[in-house]
Order: sequence, then C-alpha cells, then structure tokens
Amino acid sequence: MKKIFWKQGACAVAAVAILTGCSTTATNGQTQSVNTQEPEAAQTGPVTLTVWAEESDFDMLNGMITSFREHYADQADFEISLVPQPDSGTSDVILGDIHSAGDVFSFPDDQFSRLMAAGVLAPVDNAEAVSAANVAESIAAASYQGTLYAFPYTADNGYFLYYDKNYFTPEDVKTLDGILAVAESAGKQISMELTSGWYLYAFFGQTGLELGINEDGMTNYCNWNNAEGAVKGVDVAQSILNFTASPAFSCNADGEFIAKAQEGSVIAGVSGTWNATQIKEVWGEDYGAVKLPTFTCAGQQIQMSSFTGYKMMGVNAYSAHKDWAMKLADWLTNEENQTLRFVQKNQVPANSKAAASEEASRIPAVQAILDQSHHGNLQRVGNKYWNACTEFADTMIAGNPNDMDLQELMDNLTAGITASTAE
Repeated sequence: MKKIFWKQGACAVAAVAILTGCSTTATNGQTQSVNTQEPEAAQTGPVTLTVWAEESDFDMLNGMITSFREHYADQADFEISLVPQPDSGTSDVILGDIHSAGDVFSFPDDQFSRLMAAGVLAPVDNAEAVSAANVAESIAAASYQGTLYAFPYTADNGYFLYYDKNYFTPEDVKTLDGILAVAESAGKQISMELTSGWYLYAFFGQTGLELGINEDGMTNYCNWNNAEGAVKGVDVAQSILNFTASPAFSCNADGEFIAKAQEGSVIAGVSGTWNATQIKEVWGEDYGAVKLPTFTCAGQQIQMSSFTGYKMMGVNAYSAHKDWAMKLADWLTNEENQTLRFVQKNQVPANSKAAASEEASRIPAVQAILDQSHHGNLQRVGNKYWNACTEFADTMIAGNPNDMDLQELMDNLTAGITASTAE
C-alpha cells in the first residue's frame, strides 16, 4: 500500500519534566487541581500512528494531520502515515489480520457490529463530549449497549434523487410515475442500481413489511413475502415490475450513472452525496436534488425509503499508542474538520453545529439527504441479504421471463434473505 508520512520533532526530555504530575490553578479565588499527565507524553521515542482512509481524501487529511501535530508539537515526536483503504472493505481487511490493522481507520456504520464483536474497536474515552457534539442517530449507530465505540464524522451514507431541471419541475419529481412519464416522453432514462440490495430496499422500507438482523448478528429476519395486510409482498413485486418495464428505467452503478448523464441519455438518478460534484459539473445550475419520490403500490402512493448511514473513525484496541490514536481520531472528526469535509467534499456532517450551518442549507444534495433521512432506516442486515436481492432484481429487470407466480418469487426472496449462514 502507498503511504504518506509526517514527522514532528519535539523536546521529549523537556516534555517529561513539564507534563508529569499535577499543577494548580486559581479559579474564582480557589485553588483547583489540574491533572496535566499525558499518558504517552513521557516517552522519548516517536509516536508512530497509521491512519486507514479513502485515498481520495488524502489531500484533505493532510491538512487535518498537520494541524494535529502542530497542536501537540510540544508533547510528542509524531510519525503519522496515511494508508489507502476503501471504506467498503475495511472490516474484511481488518478481520483478516486484526493485529496489522491501522491505529485509526475509517468505516461505514454497517460494518460496526462486526468490528465491535471482534473486539477491534477501543471504547471512546471522551464519549460524553463526542455524544454531545454529534446528532443522536450517529451516536446510536456507533454505540453498543450504551458504550460509544467510534467517532462519527458524516451523516450522508444514504441516497436520494438527482434530476435535471431542464426536464423536470418540482411537481414532476414528487412521484415515480411523474418522473417516468417525463423521461419516457423525452426519450430519456432514470438511473437506479436496482440489483444492489442497498437500493432495492427503497421499495420495501416504508411499506410496513419488516427486515432486520437477528441477535446472532449474522442472520436476518424478513417478511417481505407477507400475503396479508394493506400492502403485501406481491404488491411491492408488481410495483417493481412496473418500474423495470418502463423504457425509461436504466440499471446503472455509480460510474455508469455519471457517464450516461454526461452523454445525455440519463436525466435523473438515485445516488448519494458522493456524486454531487460530478453531477453539478454535468448539469450546472440546472442540477436538482430532492428526497426520493413516492411510488404506486396497492392502489396508494408510498414514500420510497432508503438505508441511512454514517461514516466513523475507529481506534484499534491493539494499537501500541492507543491514547494518541484516540486523540487523533477525535481530532479528525471534530467540528472544524467535519466542516472542512463538507466544504471540500460535500460530505454531510454528523456534528450538529456543522450540519446546521448556513453553508449547508444552500447545497441541494445536503438538504436532499437530510430530508430523505426522515424516511430511512439504519442498514442492519446479514450477508445473505445481498445475493438474494441481486437474484430477485435480475428477475425483475428481465421482466420475470419464466412468468413465475409473484408469491413464489417473494417466497424465494425471503427464504434467501433469511437463510442460515451455513447454506
């Protein structure tokens, strides 16, 4: 892996004399004892830390790390390296070799349970302050049984609708029917990666049908094949078939969505804030972003749902410099640096003050993800969910070529989602 290093010299011997023990300060006429002991400040060797993060964030992280080492320059001799690690695979790599993991690492909240259960995450040592600074949902996503195990830094790991204002009015984008009608009339398409269970969930999350992970942390419960109630599993299946049958539907991963928007064939798409910059480059001032539309199901309009998510920094419980790693993770996720992420990357802050800024209110993608978050749920599913959804979506996109009974399709989907991990 490529690494980038920083080193900050410090007068370690002087630091030992200055930073050991207690001092007293006068406060309101009283003498207050202040503990000035830094856990690792007395060491004479360098504090070597490794940070795992997305390589696309390195330029931004450079500045954050520089300010960190400047702030603590008189307390330690730092050697901090950045190692590229895609967030999507962080838990897999770490659990493959726990002791070789970075001291600090970035990951999305859907990997939290695995990392916490494996004992990789060190509990946050200033949990009260971190909890007070960030939105409650992000703290819940980073906690287990009341203990905070990670530092949230974004609240934007979800999706919403991008659209080209040259084609759509605000009224058009309120319903999926309206969006498809405009796209069909214009000979254009709307993009959605339906073969990913992450996006397929949009059709189920607000229907009253249930999905979640069992207490074993590995298998799922799901009743998407429910044959009773106001909205049945087959009703949702029929709605999906209606969607995929439209000539305006196009199933694309993120890169394909951007490419087709650039060539002009796609004029709307379901994606997240990570594509905001590129979409604005394509559509300019005509780019719009709103919560997901409603869709027709069982004779009614149902709001499309989403998985909501957060990104966070974890501290390796096996770090040789765990105390300093904790300080670094806290620094990389503080209000100032979450604001910096927003300004440079359009990443929606988990920090309450940063998210409420005037600058954030002016960005369409930021407002869209915040509006959609009211209709979403945390992603908490076991591994069997993903392949089952892909197989089901492939059948839907192909138009159910074998004319299989929809109840049988839903039974098969639910059986796949709830299958034992041994199967």
